[in-house]
Amino acid sequence: MTVRERLFALRDGDYAAFQAKLTPGVAPEAFIGVRVPELRKLAKELAGSPEAAAFLAELPHEYYDENMLHGLLVTGLRGREECIIETERFLPYVDNWAVCDTLAPRALAEDRPALLRDIRRWAASEKVYTCRFGIGMLMRFFLDSDFSPELLEIPAAVRSEEYYVRMMVAWFFATALAKQWDAALPYIEGGRLDKWTHNKTISKTCESFRVPAGRKELLRGLRR
Repeated sequence: MTVRERLFALRDGDYAAFQAKLTPGVAPEAFIGVRVPELRKLAKELAGSPEAAAFLAELPHEYYDENMLHGLLVTGLRGREECIIETERFLPYVDNWAVCDTLAPRALAEDRPALLRDIRRWAASEKVYTCRFGIGMLMRFFLDSDFSPELLEIPAAVRSEEYYVRMMVAWFFATALAKQWDAALPYIEGGRLDKWTHNKTISKTCESFRVPAGRKELLRGLRR
């Protein structure tokens, strides 16, 4: 069977309808309806095979589920050189938040300085999901042992009216407040983010189990 035939063999019509409601901007007929655990299982089965290589070369895809599988296959690549090539090839075709957030290749983090250069470029992109991807990669790989306070300037400098970009900036700063409170708090106290993103950051932080009650109370007093 082709990859597409394998996806259709896993089809769940009710799930396709559910996914379509969660992913505005993607045509309902683009959803096959394959559940994420099944997609992950298929990605593992295909990894490293000639079939996978052929599938990765088939851009653009017709179906949302094909893009999800593509993102999972790229995420699973182990060699950094191949991974960055395939990531750059795929990013122009990412057209929704779910596929964007599925794309999380750890192989790129093998060279942190190079990844950071790429992140700066992605985050500055006017393309919604390229920008979102860049901020997401910064959140995944640079808020722990490789954290440096000046990195917070990357998402703080993003100016966008796009909902899915602003949501990622809010998610980033909510995570930063949970992990790097002292460095992130001045961005909230100083009103460095636009009003919507500022308030969304506070809301998301207050939902986190990782932030103590006292800090949440302080943040609630900083709503704009």
